[in-house]
Amino acid sequence: MLRSFRLFALLPLLGFFSSCQSSSNQSVDLVVYNATVYTVDSTFAKATAFAVQDGKFVAVGKEEDIRRQYTGKSTVDARGQFIYPGFYDAHCHFYRYALGLRDADLVGTTSWAQVITKLQQQRQQYPQVAWLTGRGWDQNDWPTKQFPTKDTLDVLFPNTPVFIVRVDGHAALVNQKALDLAGVTAKTPISGGTITKNAAGQLTGLLVDNAVDLVSTKIPEPTPAEANAALLEAQQRCVAVGLTSLADAGLDKANIDQMAALQQQGKLKLRVYAMLNPTKTNKDYYLKNGPVFEDRLTVCSFKVYADGALGSRGACLLHPYTDKHKETGFLLSSIADYRTLAKELAASKFQMNTHAIGDSSNRLLLDIYGEVLKGKNDRRWRIEHAQVVSKADVAKFGQFGIVPSVQPTHATSDMYWAGERLGAERLKTAYAFNDLRQQYGQVALGSDFPVEDINPLFGFHSAVARQDAKNYPAKGFQMENALSRPDALRGMTTWAAHAAFENKQKGSIRPGMAADFVVLDTDLLQAPKEKLRGAKVQQTWIAGEQVFGGE
Repeated sequence: MLRSFRLFALLPLLGFFSSCQSSSNQSVDLVVYNATVYTVDSTFAKATAFAVQDGKFVAVGKEEDIRRQYTGKSTVDARGQFIYPGFYDAHCHFYRYALGLRDADLVGTTSWAQVITKLQQQRQQYPQVAWLTGRGWDQNDWPTKQFPTKDTLDVLFPNTPVFIVRVDGHAALVNQKALDLAGVTAKTPISGGTITKNAAGQLTGLLVDNAVDLVSTKIPEPTPAEANAALLEAQQRCVAVGLTSLADAGLDKANIDQMAALQQQGKLKLRVYAMLNPTKTNKDYYLKNGPVFEDRLTVCSFKVYADGALGSRGACLLHPYTDKHKETGFLLSSIADYRTLAKELAASKFQMNTHAIGDSSNRLLLDIYGEVLKGKNDRRWRIEHAQVVSKADVAKFGQFGIVPSVQPTHATSDMYWAGERLGAERLKTAYAFNDLRQQYGQVALGSDFPVEDINPLFGFHSAVARQDAKNYPAKGFQMENALSRPDALRGMTTWAAHAAFENKQKGSIRPGMAADFVVLDTDLLQAPKEKLRGAKVQQTWIAGEQVFGGE
């Protein structure tokens, strides 16, 4: 199987291509031919070649027509491989992912003891760091399924603050040193979160939702040079899996300015749709100056948190958790705050993109959206995750014109234990991606990385097969809400672009669109489901420039 293209410089007119090209050809930067191109245009047409000029597609069609009409300064024989629009992650945390590349990787740990071992290894590898940090543990993957406590951390790291984040990003375990540095005690007040205590009233070290920030804000920020290096390293990992655009959910102006500077220097090639944190500083600047629509940077939305995560029981439910009869989760702000912000953004040109996991938080935000948007509209306000939506509320996505922005791998990561939290009947209304698509007509697909893996093909597989990496369960998880393969591909290309007001610039392979494309060794529309996760990215191109792959 061929794993790369051969890139040829254009030969003289009377040379290699003289038999199929004429002097009337239009000169362009790039011609790609002998390909199987899924354009993901309005008719989901296929092509075999295309031409690129100044970073945009100028012609897409049959090979004989493209090569007869265009002469490429560079030409690529795709050798029959499969080309798709560049993949777009509609909800991730790119900046956070970049800064966390030196954190202990706790994803997939099967016990608390394994977490401790990884932390000790991380400490040995980076002995000079002021804080020991890690991310990705999930007590649901451990034999006891109980939240850990700080006792072992206090013994092993008495003088080094430890901060390790749960896989969903909505809970963290810290040691006593970290609590002391943050000034957190058993009497510290908290709203929209939990400072967990044991039966004796002593701190366990577990912080949930807003309580996490009490400690996380004390962790020293990296230097600009360190952050830049991390962003560029993260970029290489992203383009290696075919990502060309990212929606970074929750940034401050300083973060955006830093990435914009790297883009202007030609170092950060990725296109970024930046969702703003709704801080006073961000609102004062952007609501006054308006949205940003640049070639590789879009800033036209605010990211809001309605509740926490299902795994840490922070998701706000209409009825108590099945496995904790006295808990329903909680909102992270007051209802009045959400309504005030919605009215403020409705009067602006910005989107409101709200993280809502539980059926109660989804109902509340959908109703507030409906109140301020006043019915059908094209404001493209979004519900991020839309994880548990009651049957009575699903229709509101269509009624109020709300974009469902979902993460298919959440379904296949949570399916082992989500029923314990929700119960069998309520579980049926969770991860209902196809029901949501039918209401709005589209779904934007993301990964939420680093909560999940950055590879968008894992999400594609989860969306269509509703199975994990081991192809479990055999018949899929709640297959009535699986997406068709064309819709899953739309969700990670043109529909993701639509959710960001970018669908006129990118997301499909057609004339006038940004020449972002990815080359795979696998036909995602035809390959057996069990082969989808193993599909290999051969090359990734952004604006007609190859950013991954090659000889």
